[in-house]
Amino acid sequence: MSDIIKYESVSDKIIKLHGEDVILDFAVAELYGVETREINQAVKNNPLKFPKGYVLSIDNKEFAILRSKFLIANNPKSRTLPKAFTEKGLYMLATILKGEKAVQTTIAIIEAFAKLRELSRTINEMSNNPDEFK
Repeated sequence: MSDIIKYESVSDKIIKLHGEDVILDFAVAELYGVETREINQAVKNNPLKFPKGYVLSIDNKEFAILRSKFLIANNPKSRTLPKAFTEKGLYMLATILKGEKAVQTTIAIIEAFAKLRELSRTINEMSNNPDEFK
């Protein structure tokens, strides 16, 4: 497959929201090469796969902050606020989306979150034991 998703493509889309690392629905759609409505329809059609905490809602105030902080473009076509997928929500989404691109994208997302966790652990170790890293 020529369209292999790179780590940087995923890691650039991960943001902090409500203390969690998330990817907004339109960024998830971009990664998977589908429209945002398809991502949100998958969530709507499979409510049992997305319990509380798997997909976070964003209010107008939070979206305004995200828009200014991350230069998220105003999307005049969108009538709804974006949803934020946690790592667990992205895993569940992966069980719904099919195809070679979906598989490659899911692998890239899993790798990005794993690297983010490893980086976080390393930073915590360094801050807890600064003498070991001199």
